[in-house]
Amino acid sequence: MTTHLDLLIQNGTLIDGTGAPMRHADLGIVGERIVALGDLAGAQAARTLDATGRYVAPGFIDIHTHTDETIFINPKMESKIQQGVTLEVSGNCGSSVAPLLGAARENLDNIFEARHNIELTWTTVGEYLERVEQTGIATNYLVLVGQGTLRASVMGFAMRPPADAELTTMQQLLAESIAQGAWGISTGLIYPPSAYASMDELVALCQIAAAHGGVYTSHIRNEGDRLLEAVTEALAIGERAGIRVQLSHHKAAGKRNWGKVHESLALIEQARARGLVACADQYPYVASSTGLGTVIPNWAHEGGRDQLVARLRDPETRARIGAEVRDARPGWENPAVDSGWHNILIVGLESERALQGKSVWEIAERRGSDPVETSFDLLIENQGGVQVVIFSMSEDDVQTVMRVPWVSVGSDSTARAPAGPLAAVQCHPRAYGTFPRVLGKYVREEKILTWEQAIAKMTARPAQMLGVPQRGEIRAGYFADLVVFDPATIADTATFTAPHQFPVGMDYVIVNGTLAVDHGTQTEARAGRVLRKQ
Repeated sequence: MTTHLDLLIQNGTLIDGTGAPMRHADLGIVGERIVALGDLAGAQAARTLDATGRYVAPGFIDIHTHTDETIFINPKMESKIQQGVTLEVSGNCGSSVAPLLGAARENLDNIFEARHNIELTWTTVGEYLERVEQTGIATNYLVLVGQGTLRASVMGFAMRPPADAELTTMQQLLAESIAQGAWGISTGLIYPPSAYASMDELVALCQIAAAHGGVYTSHIRNEGDRLLEAVTEALAIGERAGIRVQLSHHKAAGKRNWGKVHESLALIEQARARGLVACADQYPYVASSTGLGTVIPNWAHEGGRDQLVARLRDPETRARIGAEVRDARPGWENPAVDSGWHNILIVGLESERALQGKSVWEIAERRGSDPVETSFDLLIENQGGVQVVIFSMSEDDVQTVMRVPWVSVGSDSTARAPAGPLAAVQCHPRAYGTFPRVLGKYVREEKILTWEQAIAKMTARPAQMLGVPQRGEIRAGYFADLVVFDPATIADTATFTAPHQFPVGMDYVIVNGTLAVDHGTQTEARAGRVLRKQ
């Protein structure tokens, strides 16, 4: 037994991440690794943490995030580290910040410069990851390649199938990106240009990712009226390409679709029985968050945000778009139709910050306009960039999805901070509360899950799905990514009206053997690593 430790955690109750029953044990760390488990009463340590009455678990893996750019604005990543996240998985929903060529680079360059004053000094995934390493980050970090980004890099925002040469170039870019450390490919099939891809195009790309051991994560093509068809498509892509499939933020949007998750989960279970490695993730809220541009039909996005705004400024084209938005056509996932304008809250825009926290319906009444025209005006005023929160799901569905063992926990959020530029706009409370909310509300209070089941969903399960070695479990020889929390008090405090609030009950967070949160307060340590797929 190792007797000289850098860090000793004593008297805690260990939940190891595998789903095994919790047990009382001490834990010893040397450098970045867990080296000893059991009765370590005789061990000497540079520092000892008393975990009496506390649970000790692996650090949480946020399998679905969008921290691609905010990592440079605030590398301390407060909203994530404070809730126990020790690994961020970014590049989701078909959008990544590398590789960047052509229209993809031009589009991001405008956004980064205008909003964040960030200079794009990278082109490839490898160069981007080097920039992240130079910045220094609080959590570990890995990335996926966005299929929409690949498409924009090669063929811009064109609404058409790729030519053979264009598809080959996308495949080459993807292969190079995975060789440089990306872990797979993601799609966002409600967002142009990702939405313009056919199944055959997606299979051709996923075959490349599969050949390199990558994973396929998907914001599927529809989460409302055509949820079951969209799930079937995602599973078919996985089976045709021979790739692991992760269905992102699984839900049924719109009241008329509530309850469909029973059928969608059954479809995934059937595919698993056929041998496909297929899983899903979710956030523990009844509201989603996305861009207001999702109310606009896909054809109007062709060419990118500038072209969308130009179309909305043109009276004739605007009238055509308005007619389509008002038409509740089955199959087009339109949040205005699915949930109603009164359930769409503005949470992020540059033009008039006082509108944040108000619904599109409220803003329309104030302006003496109708919600459709108001949404168009807001998009014009903000050059197409308006973030919204949409109340579209049922609590029963959230709990149904949560009970499934192979559904992981993911915030679907960027890392935020309660001060500085990232606090200037509102956000979904999931940025601050996802993991503590599961533990406090759904484990302790509502008993939807056991502690062991919940921790497995946050740790070993996503690590296994992604193929991340030596993380996600408490085991000798594994990296010391750990959390120590109070099961009696762990809870989220962030709300939809006041989201920039840290959770309570998280005593310690350890990243690669270094204390990132000490007695509930974040340290100055930035011990996170960029994890590259080998």
